[in-house]
Amino acid sequence: MSGTKVETFGCRLNAYESEAMRGLAERAGVVDAVVVNTCAVTAEAVRQARQRIRKLRRERPEARILVTGCAAQTETARFAAMPEVDVVLGNAEKLRPEAWTRIAAGEAERVTVGDIMAERTAPAPLVDGLAARARAYVQVQNGCDHRCTFCVIPYGRGASRSVPAATVVEQIARLVGRGFNEVVLTGVDLTSWGADLDGAPKLGDLVAAALAAAPDLPRLRLSSIDSVEVDPRLMEAIAGEPRLMPHLHLSLQAGDDLILKRMKRRHLRDDAIAFCAEVRAARPGIVLGADLIAGFPTETEAAFANTLRLVEECQLTWLHVFPFSPRPGVPAARMPQVDPAVARARAERLRALGATRAAAHLEAQRGARVRLLMERPDLGRTEGFAPARLSTPARPGEIVEAHVIGVEAGVLLARAA
Repeated sequence: MSGTKVETFGCRLNAYESEAMRGLAERAGVVDAVVVNTCAVTAEAVRQARQRIRKLRRERPEARILVTGCAAQTETARFAAMPEVDVVLGNAEKLRPEAWTRIAAGEAERVTVGDIMAERTAPAPLVDGLAARARAYVQVQNGCDHRCTFCVIPYGRGASRSVPAATVVEQIARLVGRGFNEVVLTGVDLTSWGADLDGAPKLGDLVAAALAAAPDLPRLRLSSIDSVEVDPRLMEAIAGEPRLMPHLHLSLQAGDDLILKRMKRRHLRDDAIAFCAEVRAARPGIVLGADLIAGFPTETEAAFANTLRLVEECQLTWLHVFPFSPRPGVPAARMPQVDPAVARARAERLRALGATRAAAHLEAQRGARVRLLMERPDLGRTEGFAPARLSTPARPGEIVEAHVIGVEAGVLLARAA
């Protein structure tokens, strides 16, 4: 019989947890099973997961199909009603060894989904890197205490919980020992790290501790951050620590003040512009990306134009764009909706602007000397996260010094230095 296959939808944290589940299932002796780790951030993500589950049942009629993740947590009954599904596992339960022991023994209840809001600690499963990935991820935080009106994720992840710094440092040391040259700190609301720990340390404290404890780690990267929560020590690290990668992905969401207020965000457009200017002054050449939502309820064409202008004013490069998707139970679902076709069209306009900005960034790299972390023998990423094709193959995970000699189809062309 075959082992456990895990299919992942959604964010990097989900990918990390999928790898943790793969290890838990293997150690428990789970066989002939497929785990679908779902995402709840958009209705489309839920639709794709349900579609995949139905297809998996046709492809593997004898396998057990186990469904977990944020959508399984927030829409438990919907997944439990699918005849293709054998077990629905909550977001907390999926990382508990005893749950996988019960699954292996055939003793698991069909639905095991607890109250995620009652969780008070963040799991910290040891993951020796992600399968077939050049960089390693370390989960340092889970959950979110904020209630943005568009977001269902707090109901899927629970309150913000931090992994203690000592545990994070230990995991990074383990990964460096296994030969990883880049580690990514990840979480649901990364910049809230530490608020629930003794002494309420800040993310900047964790970054400083991680870098000090791992002098042989060449590259430390942050996943998405909230600019309003960036603390002074983190800004110092951004400015002065070359091993902290010059690439930040910001949770901005919109560029219009009224829309930001209706989203219940904690910043206005001028705050975003000021932060981007500050971080550029502190770290010249830093590359900034952002999450942006198009077609939020009540968004007018003028409000959307403010978001388009924000991309230029913040000099954003890598955009993650989502058309607004009403999620069950969130306040924005009850607000006056923008026509979905209009939201999709605005999202395409934002993506087109993002493609233009990214192309300009790549063109500006011509002739530059770069350091590539190889993801495949022929493809790597710069410190600013630009993709680059190397003319001679190198080992995945290796850092290669290279010269940029051209740009083709959205990818830098590079030759080893």
